[in-house]
Amino acid sequence: MIRLALDTNILAYAEGVGDAERCAGAIKLVEDLPAEAVLLPAQTIGELFRILVSKAKREKGLAREAIMSWADSFEVADSSWSSFQSAIDLAIDHGLRIWDALIMAVAAENRCRLLLSEDLQNGFTWRGLTVVNPFAAESSRWLDTALNRSSDGK
Repeated sequence: MIRLALDTNILAYAEGVGDAERCAGAIKLVEDLPAEAVLLPAQTIGELFRILVSKAKREKGLAREAIMSWADSFEVADSSWSSFQSAIDLAIDHGLRIWDALIMAVAAENRCRLLLSEDLQNGFTWRGLTVVNPFAAESSRWLDTALNRSSDGK
């Protein structure tokens, strides 16, 4: 089983924040992923709360309910001092924004092979973790394997 992490944009789309095509795609993706293989860096939960309240204009209590539902459905991984140190290195060495780097560092520390994200460079690999854009025109063999489908999407 391939362990993978979800970036905030996947969660936001699945919550209905974004265009209809991406929202539907994110919902299907999350439904198709084996729950035991999915990790949510705590940073993504915090960012999702901010997006739901500020961008989607959701009432804070409803945003909390959505956050708790995600946390009940998937493992949430905390950020450690070690992950912050790695994130700082990623930010310096590869030009990532610190909060994106932290998500990547937490995913790598928790032995994820994939980070599903539309915001980071598709195919970027660091410490065995590869960023995969699930909305990219060309499918990823790693994502296809995680979803137990052939590389032609079937």
